[in-house]
Amino acid sequence: MKQYIKEYVKKIDELLKEDKIDKNILNEHLLKIKYFQHERLIHLIVTCFYAIFNICFIALSFLNPLFIIITMILLTFLICYVLHYFFLENSVQYMYKQYDEMKAKINS
Repeated sequence: MKQYIKEYVKKIDELLKEDKIDKNILNEHLLKIKYFQHERLIHLIVTCFYAIFNICFIALSFLNPLFIIITMILLTFLICYVLHYFFLENSVQYMYKQYDEMKAKINS
């Protein structure tokens, strides 16, 4: 997904530089934004669940030190999910800016 977003954003940036924007590209871009927003929402939900589970296992680690192993595994996944979520968030926000720029070019 990360590579797909990077390639798509680069493609739109090139189209913006070349002034090859029309209403079809604008509508397609809006559709892609919706898809990526959905992806972002799903990753937010998964990240929140990992955070909740991690907090639960941290609490259980005080009762039994063996839970520290599971806590560390969950913490590793949580960090990866947070990093990926931030990438998705920043990419979608950048796509909003691209959309505004595309809309301005079409209207002018």
